[in-house]
Amino acid sequence: MTIYKILSTQQWSEAAETGSFLGSPLDIADGFIHFSTAAQVHETASKHFAGVSDLLLVAVDADALGDAIKWEPSRGGDLFPHLYGPLPVKLAVWAKPMPAGPDGNPIVPEL
Repeated sequence: MTIYKILSTQQWSEAAETGSFLGSPLDIADGFIHFSTAAQVHETASKHFAGVSDLLLVAVDADALGDAIKWEPSRGGDLFPHLYGPLPVKLAVWAKPMPAGPDGNPIVPEL
C-alpha cells in the first residue's frame, strides 16, 4: 500500500542531503511522522496545509517501512499510518509538487 507525506520542499531537500527525513516540527512533537492514505490525503492537505506554499507530496510504500509503521486512530476514528523512526529518502516512490489552488488549498496530484 502506498502512503503519503505532505511536507515543504525545503524539508525534503534537507532530508535528501542527510538521507533521512526526521519529521516536521509537529511530527517531532508528536513522536512520529504523520502519513495519510490516498483516501485521507485530500482532507489532510486542506485541514493542515491551507495557505501553505511550496509543498511536496511524497509517496512511500508502507510495506518497505516494516514494523516502524503503526496504524492508529485519529480524525473521525480513521486509522492513519504513523512512522516511528526516520524516513529513509531512498524509500520514496516519488515526490510531486502541490501548488496552492485558487482557494488556497494545496492541489493534490494524481495518486
